[in-house]
Amino acid sequence: MANTQAICDTFRVDLLNGTHAFGTQGANGVRTVTTKDIFKAALYFATATYNRSTTVYSATGEVASAGYSAGGLAVTNATVPANTGGTGIVAFWTPSASLAWTGVTIAAFDAMLLYNSSNTAGNACAVFTFGSQTVTAGNFTLTMPTNDLTTGLLRLS
Repeated sequence: MANTQAICDTFRVDLLNGTHAFGTQGANGVRTVTTKDIFKAALYFATATYNRSTTVYSATGEVASAGYSAGGLAVTNATVPANTGGTGIVAFWTPSASLAWTGVTIAAFDAMLLYNSSNTAGNACAVFTFGSQTVTAGNFTLTMPTNDLTTGLLRLS
């Protein structure tokens, strides 16, 4: 099997249920916490099977290495979600910093799961794939795209 890039099916439902807060918000009937949620990025071996059906974070198939903590790393979230106006409205959000792991030795990994670590289930947002990588006693960085309507990491239309 293989990892497949996709926004997770449950993420769309979670958005409608008010499960995720990528930015600060006013208290409402569903969420009483007004702060942003904490999102994490976990890396997975190429032999894992993460895809649009992924519902929550799991350690199954996750990489293991010195320099890598189970559950991945916290995503820097200083970017306010935004949207475009007019026809073809797109809402978008991108982490405000690249994701970097230092001093790792990992063979044959090709995916990152973005998930919400603020809720107890660790609800999945999206799976992002890249060509299979091997790092030996080195650093691995996922450079984030520009936060706009055409390249934002998460885009909804």
